[in-house]
Amino acid sequence: MKAHVSSILLGVRDMDQAKRFYTEGLGWKIKNDYGVSVFFESDGASPVGFYGRDGLADMVGTSRDGSGFGGLVLTYVVRSEARVDEIMAEAEKAGATILKAAGALPWGGYGGTFADPEGYIWSLGYSAQGQDQPYAE
Repeated sequence: MKAHVSSILLGVRDMDQAKRFYTEGLGWKIKNDYGVSVFFESDGASPVGFYGRDGLADMVGTSRDGSGFGGLVLTYVVRSEARVDEIMAEAEKAGATILKAAGALPWGGYGGTFADPEGYIWSLGYSAQGQDQPYAE
């Protein structure tokens, strides 16, 4: 198996709210909306999609009951501290819960963390260290 993720599929409880948060709040564009699932334009990266949470749990053979930290954090690396601040503000305005305000990170970078309305955690980051960063933009 290669170190590659073909797509990221997130189980959501409220499909309409999730779509509004990402499209109206963060400016994502829907590529395909199948009703039971939706995928966003990926700009060449692994596509991100939503699926009804209960249906996704059934599909992968796991319990529908999930609580606490699931061990998954989505990262988004940008090219400036200012862009981190802009995205954090966009997310908060759209209804995200700020978990850690943007600021200096222990390893020398700059970043912040928020949870979307479904509880998925996004870690935004910038680092002037190194040229080989997995930039999202």
